[in-house]
Amino acid sequence: MRVEIWSDVVCPWCYIGKRRFERALGEFEHADEVEVVWRSFELDPDAPPRRGSSAEHLMRKYGWTAEQVAASNERLRGLAGAERLDYRLEETQGGNTFDAHRLIHAAAAAGRGDEMKERLLRAYFTDGVAVGDREELVAVASPVVPDAAEVLASDRYAEDVRADEHEARVLGIHGVPFFVFDRRYAVEGAQASEVILGALRQAWSERAAA
Repeated sequence: MRVEIWSDVVCPWCYIGKRRFERALGEFEHADEVEVVWRSFELDPDAPPRRGSSAEHLMRKYGWTAEQVAASNERLRGLAGAERLDYRLEETQGGNTFDAHRLIHAAAAAGRGDEMKERLLRAYFTDGVAVGDREELVAVASPVVPDAAEVLASDRYAEDVRADEHEARVLGIHGVPFFVFDRRYAVEGAQASEVILGALRQAWSERAAA
């Protein structure tokens, strides 16, 4: 069975959703027969490579006060902490994620897409890496994609990212994370692991019946 997950590496709910999915998959009776495919989705495709403080961006975009940003960050930190994730949201450096998605596709071609996804999420949310900056991306990606610098200097995997995003539009995906189970069921958002596990089991039972 194939599970496709549309997400972005600067989406706080996507990292939480990844952990909840992993917990559900760990309880799924047929986990060893599940293929997980990470699909590209840019929350802000018009973002510059390096935008600076995410807190300042939220204040500009939504008209929030510094206190509102702090309250939102505190809530997200608590939810992330429940999944054993260390969110340091005051240190995040926003920017364009197109190249990050290209590197996930490059890693996936070698069977290491999930590893690359994890490294990028941790780099952004915990280590304060500007994931739109190519030099910083190469440093994060090189242990998984040895030719990361060459990939980013070319247009390799650009069409793969665009194809994922086109398919998201066709499927009516407007927010992430978005989980699609064998093209039979979908779960939108970072739902509880029990919800995700239920979708896995339902999709599997229908697959078996078919």
